[in-house]
Amino acid sequence: MKSIRIAGFGGQGILFAGKQLALAGMYHGEKVTWLPSYGPEMKGGTSNCLVIISETEINSPIIPNPDIVIAMNLPSFNKFEQTVTEGGNLFCDSTLVNAKSERTDINSHYIPSTAIANDNKMQGLANVIMLGKLIAVTGLFTIKELISSMEKSIPASRKELLELNKKALQLGYEYVG
Repeated sequence: MKSIRIAGFGGQGILFAGKQLALAGMYHGEKVTWLPSYGPEMKGGTSNCLVIISETEINSPIIPNPDIVIAMNLPSFNKFEQTVTEGGNLFCDSTLVNAKSERTDINSHYIPSTAIANDNKMQGLANVIMLGKLIAVTGLFTIKELISSMEKSIPASRKELLELNKKALQLGYEYVG
């Protein structure tokens, strides 16, 4: 079982990223939960979701200490960094998170995903860049599996978005830093 919390501001695609992981798990034959949570302002307010992917039944959609946390902004880093389970992974958008974890019992990864997105004219796809890095580090899915799930969930009428998402996923997957 893997549990992943993705957190940031509303409008950063937090719920979309979580949904893509849940869909990839579902298409891969796993049991999944996707539990979104967001502030009343939504766009610009706080947003996070918890995804659980498991080969066996999931007893509860809530796990206080996830294996993986993706913090897309400083408030999310401050709130969730301490919740990562020992031996787990913390992924931070270092463009927006100017802090580093002092924990030595987790693996911390700092990816300037917002800067990478902006530099590649992919504003709004920092979340997908982060997903690419997540799968490169954890092996949770192959890049082909995640692309396959995106192909099934992004409508054909929005084909241009699918192509941008594929490129963003690849940028994150290949990021070394």
